[in-house]
Amino acid sequence: MRRNEWALVAFTGLTNTADAVTRVALPLLALRFTDSPALVALVAVLLTLPWLLTALHVGVLVDRYDRRHLMFGAEVARMVSVAALLAAVLTGTAGLALIFAVATVLGVAEVVAMTAGASIITAAIPEQRREKANARITAVEYLCNGFVGAPVGGFLVAAGFSVALGTTGVVYVVGALLLLALSGSFRPANVIKQPVHGQIREGLTFLWRNPLLRTMALSVAVMAGCWSAWLAIIPVYAVGPLGLSESQYGFLLTALGAGGVTGALVVGKVNRILGRRKAMFADIVGSFLLVFVPVVVPFTQAGAIAVAAAAFAAGLGGTMWVVNARTIYQSLVPDELQGRFHAASRLVGWGMNPIAAAVAGVVAQAVSFRVAFAVFAVACAGLVYPFLKVVTPATLDERPRELVTDGR
Repeated sequence: MRRNEWALVAFTGLTNTADAVTRVALPLLALRFTDSPALVALVAVLLTLPWLLTALHVGVLVDRYDRRHLMFGAEVARMVSVAALLAAVLTGTAGLALIFAVATVLGVAEVVAMTAGASIITAAIPEQRREKANARITAVEYLCNGFVGAPVGGFLVAAGFSVALGTTGVVYVVGALLLLALSGSFRPANVIKQPVHGQIREGLTFLWRNPLLRTMALSVAVMAGCWSAWLAIIPVYAVGPLGLSESQYGFLLTALGAGGVTGALVVGKVNRILGRRKAMFADIVGSFLLVFVPVVVPFTQAGAIAVAAAAFAAGLGGTMWVVNARTIYQSLVPDELQGRFHAASRLVGWGMNPIAAAVAGVVAQAVSFRVAFAVFAVACAGLVYPFLKVVTPATLDERPRELVTDGR
């Protein structure tokens, strides 16, 4: 079981580093063909749109088939798509259409890999180690997705898009090999071959009938929308008004990762001192600052530092939410519903991402960057009341089995 834990931690680190490089490289590659904020934002839209269109059906697959096999298949899809784009860059045939296609494939692969990866934890890691494992996995996600992956992506792009894409492909190969090190059976327990739509409905119903889980999912929808909007237009905002270089833009993204790593290191202590509720509330505060600060800062070096500080706060709060939310989900959700529950919650929570990215890109181009960020700052501020009303200390202290019963 310890081997499984460290294999999943290493897999998470490698694949998140590669994902971070592609998230830096694809928008910057698109800038070679267009300077339109809307078209550049479309890359982010396509990377996240599969959460809205495919998540529920992927959840059914995860609850029917071997979860390790699904993760391995997702890695293969990532390898093939990145290899195709690399070949096009090397031959001078790359264009926006291919970039959009690769972004779509990577988006679908992410849905499969993350849904299966979240669902495999209960079979791969014993219950007494899950909170610590969740903290490690979450820390590695932020470390590699932001603190390591973003600047590495910036430097690799500076060295050449072929270097960035080639390195990414190799990392995906190593990630796939790590999955072979997992031991145990990763087929879901109590597989019920009922019609697909019936299984989808069961997952959605389980989520929606539990006030705690429902509120958490809706809160994530707004906060993830803020993050998606920020990530969609920050490349043009940073390289344009803020005047950053490609490498400096990569370093700006490291602030998210640095905050995330810090959050993972302190989440246990914060939970003990302040409680799980206040630790999770920090994510609402951080997400608000992420999109509010760019509204008010000047287009100067000091403004860039303030934007990075807000990103650090968002990463800090984001980690504390994710670690606590994963622990809650793993306690409340039966194994046979893990795939469909995670798919349903992420459909609600992350389905907003492509919409938010599209809205941010259109508003930034039609009006201004400041107005685009302000729209999402107002939406995030609106989370305070429902979160404090529903996510109470009493709710979080209820016994897991009682919550499961209520959720049914």
